[in-house]
Amino acid sequence: MYETIQVIHSYIAYAALAILILAVINAISGFVGNKMFTPEKDFRLSLFALILSHIMLVIGLILFFVSPSGLNAIQELGMGGLSSSARLLAVEHPFTNILAIILITVGWSRHKKFMEGKKKFKSIAIFYGLGLLLILSRIPYGQWFD
Repeated sequence: MYETIQVIHSYIAYAALAILILAVINAISGFVGNKMFTPEKDFRLSLFALILSHIMLVIGLILFFVSPSGLNAIQELGMGGLSSSARLLAVEHPFTNILAIILITVGWSRHKKFMEGKKKFKSIAIFYGLGLLLILSRIPYGQWFD
């Protein structure tokens, strides 16, 4: 079961990262180009990035509780007994990605309060961009490409 959840989490992460990158690039180009925020493209792209990142978070939290390198590693080794790679998987990756999803959610909530397209794009660009940077900073690349 653990391996299946890990594979699902990885595939959803690939999709979520791709959509997040598209949403950030779209928001930056909309902000710089002073474009109008459209429901057909901009709204849906930002919403899809929000939904995929939340799905990734939920699957990641399930993985944290069933994985031998998540909560189980903390319980067995304690916080001081974790190696740097184990600490990445058990502490840094979940904590940082939760913060990233919070930032993405804040960006989504803030953009709904604005009427101007430029302000909507700015909110999404800043908060989705920060969330994307946090996610990219804590990906266990060694496991991803093995």
